[in-house]
Amino acid sequence: MDKRIVGIVSGTRPEIIKLAPVYHALRQHEELCVLWVHTGQHGDMAADMLRCFGIEPDERLARKGSSLEEFSVDCRSQLDALMARQRWDLCIVQGDTESAFLGALAAFYRRVPVAHVEAGLRTYNLERPFPEEGLRQMISRITNMHWAPTERARAGLLREGIEPEKIQLTGNTVVDAQQWVCERNGIRREGDAGNGHILVTAHRRENWGDEMEQTFHAVADIARAHPEKRVLFPVHLNPVVQRPAHTILAGLENVKLVAPLDYLGMQQALVSASLLLTDSGGLQEEAPTFGVPTLVLRHETERPEAVEAGCARLVGPKREAIVREAERLLTDPVAAAAMRKVANPFGDGQASRRIAQAVMARLVVPAQVAAEPA
Repeated sequence: MDKRIVGIVSGTRPEIIKLAPVYHALRQHEELCVLWVHTGQHGDMAADMLRCFGIEPDERLARKGSSLEEFSVDCRSQLDALMARQRWDLCIVQGDTESAFLGALAAFYRRVPVAHVEAGLRTYNLERPFPEEGLRQMISRITNMHWAPTERARAGLLREGIEPEKIQLTGNTVVDAQQWVCERNGIRREGDAGNGHILVTAHRRENWGDEMEQTFHAVADIARAHPEKRVLFPVHLNPVVQRPAHTILAGLENVKLVAPLDYLGMQQALVSASLLLTDSGGLQEEAPTFGVPTLVLRHETERPEAVEAGCARLVGPKREAIVREAERLLTDPVAAAAMRKVANPFGDGQASRRIAQAVMARLVVPAQVAAEPA
């Protein structure tokens, strides 16, 4: 029997993290030919991540243009040419990036079934996050296999009219990725959980401007109120984030502004933290694995499971709210300990195995049955 061709399309650091365990799980099946296609949406950050997970892309597309619009037009053309040269049996994308949308769209036009890792996340506000909310809703309209990370995501897809047989509850592959790298790199907490640093990340486009400045002023207020606490802030490279971060925080002795961390560095920073302040979607999912209380610096989150489970609180990007909630956790050990004890609501580390089994059931098992003599 000819091998079934499964293409994985990704281009950004978060996609690589969540698709890497899927890639490795699929490659364990000799009946599949698994192709990794890197769109070039992220450059050095993506290259570091690919090395971290031991992945050498089968196809590297050339990034053209500096704007997202220019990237999109050319990437779409390259993906179509790639799929025209070789017929795929399945195209796998993850999340809500431009690369994910373009991969799904190119496959749809070539009548290649689309499979969506982390399907069903929603805020139902097309402005937050922008443009991700729109992209993931559009991907769902042309997806054949929806791999929902949580029951809430599955229920949301059902409400939107997706057929139940097209949806599978898998858990989130981000937990698989964490376990993979921690086991191989000896990442673990050292010392008491309550004595770690405060970890800060902020980059969301919808918070640029006044709300991001309020966030940084809140971090400064917290640092001044707790000089005994170290604050670690890997600052996004975008000048829109760099300028206010350095203007507001650079003079504080207990605040360390550093370049963005690679995945291993971020996992070590996370496991060593006593508190996380973030607007990152991925970190909301990763923090519960290490029992790190999290304050979400956004108005809405498409990952409310952590809030509902009690390991995160949605505080928004406003200065007073951030300071108030951080102060509560820094001065009330019981409240902080309660948040640390919550198990990760996003997954058990088996999501990629379930996804590989689903792919085999769709692509390989029917062909094997058909080949058996009557």
